[in-house]
Amino acid sequence: MNDGLPQRATPAEFEAYLDGVRRLVRERLIPAEPRLDGEETLPEDLTRLLREAGLFGISIPTRYGGLGLTMEQQVRVMFEVTRASSVFRARFSTTIGLGSQPILYNGSEAQRREWLPRMASGEVTAAFCLTEPEAGSDAGGLRTAARREGEDYVLEGVKRYITNARQADVFIVMARTDPASKDASGISAFIVPAGTPGLRCGPADRKMGQDGSATSEVFLEGVRVPAANLIGGREGGGFKTAMRGINHARLHVAVTCVGQAERLIEETLFHAMNRRQFGQPLAEFQMVQGRLADMRAETLAARSMILETARAFDAAGEAQGPLVADIACCKLFASEMVGRVADHAVQIHGGAGYMRGTAVEQLYRDVRLFRIFEGASDIQRLVIARDMIKGARA
Repeated sequence: MNDGLPQRATPAEFEAYLDGVRRLVRERLIPAEPRLDGEETLPEDLTRLLREAGLFGISIPTRYGGLGLTMEQQVRVMFEVTRASSVFRARFSTTIGLGSQPILYNGSEAQRREWLPRMASGEVTAAFCLTEPEAGSDAGGLRTAARREGEDYVLEGVKRYITNARQADVFIVMARTDPASKDASGISAFIVPAGTPGLRCGPADRKMGQDGSATSEVFLEGVRVPAANLIGGREGGGFKTAMRGINHARLHVAVTCVGQAERLIEETLFHAMNRRQFGQPLAEFQMVQGRLADMRAETLAARSMILETARAFDAAGEAQGPLVADIACCKLFASEMVGRVADHAVQIHGGAGYMRGTAVEQLYRDVRLFRIFEGASDIQRLVIARDMIKGARA
């Protein structure tokens, strides 16, 4: 499906685009970070910058209005974007991954043509509705129901922790179409436009971090959608549809962890070289140097494994199944890594690192999320280990 920029742009043209993203981050996004404090969502003028940079369309082929980047190119772009607050990335991440990819790979051509061009332009923001009050990692526990009534489906249920729900123009909703099923086989995926009667969002959640990126509950009370809104046109394919988006999102979360770690290193190295104690810069103390070295080594390891996996993703094409465990490895290692890097950063900053209003304090709170969402670390370990056991048995 990658029929866009990789085939039609030269390496020099892609590097020029990447350089423009770097300038955007350095000159516009990082200076705007203080504006995010206490905000529910990203201010519109900053969202417009992301649209103008084409960031809502990096994963969508050119024939649907996107940039058509390969996964390796997406990774390289996101390494740069996520040197700024991860809140900027959160504004478009659901659209480029969990929102667009299920439609791109499992939807009908009519569904693609209706939604993907508007997602690619940033006109439409997507929200992905899988998690429920009693079902997160356990898809078999999903209770939201979709019953067929003539040419429509009627959806009933509650979704929780849904990113960008209050800003969304369309919702990708996982619901159980087979009430007798007890596992993921009875789940289907639906496209539900915002404003559909019976769909409403709760107030924005109050979170530890990620100010400027809202999550909320989504209530589905007799929501009626046409059967044409069933992604792929058949029941029971919802979990496969979801996983296509989830795998894309997990790799992008890993990328985000690297971008945030590199920013933490930059902030910490500057502080260590300019803050003096006992007559010399902090950076001259061997214990501080040890922390700095660990930060760099772990970040490089994560960056390298993500790039390798992205290249394998591009080479595999449609056959993504064998890469699920490798993507889980990236997400597990990178999310745990950035937590350690953030802790080193605060420790080197000392009391200043614990004060509100400093970059490392905000980053420390923001990155804690990455070990939880898109599959918590323990779930990634299960995915990896089960794949190892399956391979050994084979």
